[in-house]
Amino acid sequence: MKIKTVCFVIHSLHAGGMERVMSELLNYFAGDKNYKVHLILYGVKREVFYTISKDITIHKPHFEFDNNSRFFSTIKTLLFLRKKIKSIHPLSVLSFGERWNNMVLLSMLGTKTPIYVSDRAQPDKSLGSLHDYLRKWLYPKATGVIVQTEKALEIFQKMYRHTNFKIIGNPIRQIPERIIEKENIILMVGRYIQSKQQDVLIRIFSKVKAPNWKLVLVGYNHLKQQNQQQWEALAKKLHIADRVIFTGKQEDVEQYYLSSKIFAFSSASEGFPNVIGEAMSTELPIVAFDCIAGPSDLVKNGDNGFLIPLNDTELFKEKLQFLIDTPELIGTMGKRSKERIAKFELNYICSEFENFITSN
Repeated sequence: MKIKTVCFVIHSLHAGGMERVMSELLNYFAGDKNYKVHLILYGVKREVFYTISKDITIHKPHFEFDNNSRFFSTIKTLLFLRKKIKSIHPLSVLSFGERWNNMVLLSMLGTKTPIYVSDRAQPDKSLGSLHDYLRKWLYPKATGVIVQTEKALEIFQKMYRHTNFKIIGNPIRQIPERIIEKENIILMVGRYIQSKQQDVLIRIFSKVKAPNWKLVLVGYNHLKQQNQQQWEALAKKLHIADRVIFTGKQEDVEQYYLSSKIFAFSSASEGFPNVIGEAMSTELPIVAFDCIAGPSDLVKNGDNGFLIPLNDTELFKEKLQFLIDTPELIGTMGKRSKERIAKFELNYICSEFENFITSN
């Protein structure tokens, strides 16, 4: 069989949900000897946090992106992308990241290379007037657009004049079982940024009557160190500092999923929350704000957890308290989480990507 060349384009593979999904796709394609896989990393940060196959050819610009000279750096990046992708001559290109997709599409204007793009954030989130305009102009020129949820499809169909949409959720890795004792822990996993609202969750936890429980926040300071410092001060002010644990970035997040009893998710903005799926794979019930896209595709309210209207902190607290006070329900809902996550099995989702981006 003829070897097919595919090209994946992303700004970086540092720690993050979008980057993890890209790494899973890279390894899936690299594991098939019918494909020659190329990866282009072109953002400011070009380190590779995730383990990827040695059979993948990685391309990076020879120059650094200078934020003090954004216009010229952008032009150089556009020229680099165009030249590099044309030299690879791939069957198709898959690009991740809303602002970054604009750059890839713009760089390949006038060529016949099939370009597939996928936004990985809240679908109706404004990127600013320039990028919003570019998306409306450029996305219809993509060969296909991948969305992650039913809600995202509904929004995108109104925003863009495009007929080739495909809903593909994120592949959820199945976390292997380990002999780890469950503790009275409410867990949240996510970057320490304002949109994840860890501070809101800390306030909610302070009102829950559960002196023997802890709130564990796994994540890292993506942009500003003061987020963690402010939230640590908040926990101290609420007199729960000894029961709120900030772990920082963890390579072995699995141990936290496996040792916890409830997964709480306070994010106000999502594309597709991988961490909810990972928590479900370890049989955790979910309490999550029903933000614009993501949680409702994973959590069935009252079945494997509770979807809380955004900003309804009182109801969020009530559902956490209800689960804590009803331990048998934690087990029942957790088992349903495990059952519901099966449709996001890694190989199935990766094959959906494969079928879509190689069908041109």
